[in-house]
Amino acid sequence: MTAHHAAARLNSVPPRAKASSTFLAALIASATIAAPLHAQQRAPITPADSARVAADSVAARLRRAEEAIAVLQQQIADQASSGVATRSRMQLEITGRVVVHGFSNDRRVNNVDDPQFVRPDSAQALPVEGVGLAIRQTTLGIVLTSRDVLGGQFVGDLDVDFFGGQQPSSGGRTFPLLRLRTARGAVRWTNGELMIGQETPLIAGLNPVSPAAIGTPEFAAAGNLWLWLPQIRGTVESRGSVRFALQGAVLANTTGDAVGLFDTDVDAAERSQRPALEARLRARFGEADRPSEVGCGGHLAFLAVPGGNTENTHAMACDVRLMVSRLDVRGEAYTGRGLRGLGGGGIGQNIGRLNKPLDDRGGWAQINVEANAMVRLGAGCGIDKPEESDVLAGGRLRNQACSGYTIIKPGGPLFLGAEFRRIETKYAAGTLGNNHLSISAGFEF
Repeated sequence: MTAHHAAARLNSVPPRAKASSTFLAALIASATIAAPLHAQQRAPITPADSARVAADSVAARLRRAEEAIAVLQQQIADQASSGVATRSRMQLEITGRVVVHGFSNDRRVNNVDDPQFVRPDSAQALPVEGVGLAIRQTTLGIVLTSRDVLGGQFVGDLDVDFFGGQQPSSGGRTFPLLRLRTARGAVRWTNGELMIGQETPLIAGLNPVSPAAIGTPEFAAAGNLWLWLPQIRGTVESRGSVRFALQGAVLANTTGDAVGLFDTDVDAAERSQRPALEARLRARFGEADRPSEVGCGGHLAFLAVPGGNTENTHAMACDVRLMVSRLDVRGEAYTGRGLRGLGGGGIGQNIGRLNKPLDDRGGWAQINVEANAMVRLGAGCGIDKPEESDVLAGGRLRNQACSGYTIIKPGGPLFLGAEFRRIETKYAAGTLGNNHLSISAGFEF
């Protein structure tokens, strides 16, 4: 590299980085020159020493110092040019996962590459089995951090995927639509947190581990309430080896009904003109980077029904996550009514007979093991069981799913995954079962 090029790269470095490089360069030069001179002061100088010092001249030491400075400047310039800067000069990280899924099903399901329940057979000449490939569970994210915001630390993140449907074209699932998953901004203090954004329900924040259920979490419509909802959430936490916290949230009140392509309208929950409210008490303990947690909470919302009346929808839920060595045990359980708006409650059914919110209960549990640094495996089951006598004619009476998976990280950002999922959905005419097999491969960054 020429002196002109080195100077140009140094000039492109931000002022702080340039000042740091100048300071470090001065230290290197001083150490390079001063060390031999200090050694000369400590020992008597002989004629032989004089000849050696003349051979190893100050000019040679300066050349070595200049070479070290040039390497240091190059490294600082490369780091500065490769970094991502925000307008506000906050620290920004880019994350993501690119994943390709190969999948198979032997019955009709609601979603072939990530199914939640089995659909009744339809009259058609073609077989119901199928095998395919999809890449639409790929995710992208950014994380922004800043210190000393309102006396605490600010953390903001945004997570998107390509699971928002497909363009109506011959490309099908190869032209997936971008979808917003979570978007959160939180200020964290020593004993509390304030979060504004879109996140899972406060009373159901856990999800199972899965290499195949990313677009919609594992056991959705089989005991897992998960839907990402706009909300404002506050937390106050105590200190100690067991940290107790009281949490509260105001959430968007929604039925979970499908909406049109562009223009939208208020749904039955929004017609109640009231937000959803949640509160939760939790306890955390164990290692700071792998804490165990136990919590219970309640959910209250409202739903407008025909006749001008308003019905309340509610839930009580508890969750647990225990981290013991290489073992991770997690699960949730709930009971309530009208819970489709929290993500699949009532097996995706909100209203029962007599236009009343459907009573529902469910839960899931999973055991995960980190066999070693490369291999992780686990298994679990979930069930959603509405009150059968209240389900509308032709509706789903019970839905249960069990799965087992393996995730292998052979090196670097690469990963491989395999999962088998058995889903059984009960109807008045009988129970239908589907075997879903998924093989995935990709990389993370």
